[in-house]
Amino acid sequence: MNNEFRVRELLLGIEGLALLRHAVDGDDAFLRARVADIRRFAAEERGPEELPGDGSAISELDATAGYAAWSTVYDSLPNSYIEVEEPVVASILDGVAPGVALDAACGTGRQTRALTGRGHHVIGVDQSPEMLAKARANTPEAEYRIGNLEELPLADDSVDFAVCSLAMTHLAELTAGAAELARVVRPGGRIVVTDLHPFVVALQGQCFFVNGSDDLAFIRNHVHLPGRYLEAFGQAGLRVRACHEPLFNGRLAPGGYEEFIGDAARAAWDGLPIVIVWDLEVPA
Repeated sequence: MNNEFRVRELLLGIEGLALLRHAVDGDDAFLRARVADIRRFAAEERGPEELPGDGSAISELDATAGYAAWSTVYDSLPNSYIEVEEPVVASILDGVAPGVALDAACGTGRQTRALTGRGHHVIGVDQSPEMLAKARANTPEAEYRIGNLEELPLADDSVDFAVCSLAMTHLAELTAGAAELARVVRPGGRIVVTDLHPFVVALQGQCFFVNGSDDLAFIRNHVHLPGRYLEAFGQAGLRVRACHEPLFNGRLAPGGYEEFIGDAARAAWDGLPIVIVWDLEVPA
């Protein structure tokens, strides 16, 4: 794990990306501001106390420790990834008949709640006891089990529908996770997989969040290009019905590094898809 990555380097990277993306067609004043900020950050003209988290190192946490920490604030902060993902997923859920549904890597249970509200009997699975406790409090009528994406605690062909939201990017490879989803869904059933878009993972890298008062931490993401998803889905015998790529909506994560350089951050992500949504089917 890397404990030497600091806020200053993250800010420099986003300023540089904003400059690179808008160098040809950007407003001159905007470009000059980016260059000036890069010079100040690189020269360390802003002391650590002026930076988010006092410029401290950004700690890497594994999924267990990371989601235990994140669970305390996960539902309370705006999240642009969720905001652009949910309308797409909702439109798919509206066309699925009620049945037995799996919310894989359910976290605090936002998809569990959406599925339950549409009449499904829902089984929420997550590797984090802390996240499951939040999900259980949010939607007590659902069933919950401890487990991970690569070894789901369900029998073969035991659910009619499955959703896995913003989680498979944490897997180093996709084959086992896709195979497990295909295994537990009955023939003719549907699966929705959403994830951070590989553009965002490739450019920004990791899943940053405010840990504690104002320290930044991250959970590692892995870049999975669309071809990798297609390969994993094909090996699992799944058929792709549709793929959606909702764009960045301008919302920056509050309380962290992006608001500190808001103009650069919005310019860095402007017009990019930040989530990928796969609508899949298990052939009958």
